[in-house]
Amino acid sequence: MTDLPNIGGPARGALEARGVDTLEQVATLSEKELLAIHGVGPKAVRILRAAAAEAGLSPREEPAGR
Repeated sequence: MTDLPNIGGPARGALEARGVDTLEQVATLSEKELLAIHGVGPKAVRILRAAAAEAGLSPREEPAGR
């Protein structure tokens, strides 16, 4: 399991409050789902996606047409 990268405290706290504390868990969430979490903003999502890609993880994609 890969720890979360260095993201802001509010984003980290919001994710951990939902039981998300690894990049593998982040990769199961779409960008829309991440942004819907109060405390997680676009910058945190960019950092999380970049770290997931570096770790070889593919993020969950939004369905086409949404």
